[in-house]
Amino acid sequence: MSLFYLLLVAIIQGITEFLPVSSSGHLILLPSLTGMKDQGQVIDVAVHVGTLFAVVIYFWRDVRLALLGIPKMLSGKLEDPGAKLAFLLMIATIPVILFGLLLKITGIDDAMRSITVIGWTMLIFGLVLYWADQKGPTAKVAGDWNLKDTIIMGLWQAIALIPGTSRSGITITAARYLGYAREDAAKIAMLMSIPTILAGGTLLAVEVAANADAALARDGAIAAVFAFVAAMLALTLMMRLLKSVSFTPYVIYRVVLGIVLIWIGHSS
Repeated sequence: MSLFYLLLVAIIQGITEFLPVSSSGHLILLPSLTGMKDQGQVIDVAVHVGTLFAVVIYFWRDVRLALLGIPKMLSGKLEDPGAKLAFLLMIATIPVILFGLLLKITGIDDAMRSITVIGWTMLIFGLVLYWADQKGPTAKVAGDWNLKDTIIMGLWQAIALIPGTSRSGITITAARYLGYAREDAAKIAMLMSIPTILAGGTLLAVEVAANADAALARDGAIAAVFAFVAAMLALTLMMRLLKSVSFTPYVIYRVVLGIVLIWIGHSS
């Protein structure tokens, strides 16, 4: 795979991973709309791993708190803030892992990688995000995150395995519906991405090792580095903008792109 194409995939992933516009949907659309060869799910997951390092560094204080809290969580001391955060992140990840395994086993995941599916999910979940952002109260902050809200957000996150939904978008939508302020909703969504992407990265490592494909591993590593740089810039910009801007610009983008993709899908 050419260096230019790896760079293109990485930039698209890095910019769109933390915006509620579906990074996976854009990665699937890239070869479909350009006529280039599909980079495949291995490269897709590799660039997701690159963005994982970006979110870990950006939210290092919270990540460190959760890591230090793991021993206390395992001993049942959930009153500790770190143990509580680690526990909630673990619970939030269970639905997406189970749903992901189901899609993988049945082969439905490959069948959903189509322009029409992405168009409809872009449109529908963009409108749902707008509704939740406009109607949801702003009474809660990240520190109010509890088990009930975690389970709800975890179930919503599992829906993001449908291309075009957007993992960050659907979890932010759930958080806004539950009453979390915009910046806090985004923060929780980003923290939830860490174990989710980590699980996908583990599958990537197993796949590369099983196939003993050195070239694919090299391309994945290069793409991950590029994605990390792009993601750091995008994440920093989005978190700053959320202090004064709603999610409406992202909704408009999703709706317009969704309509265009539906038209392309049904006319081809």
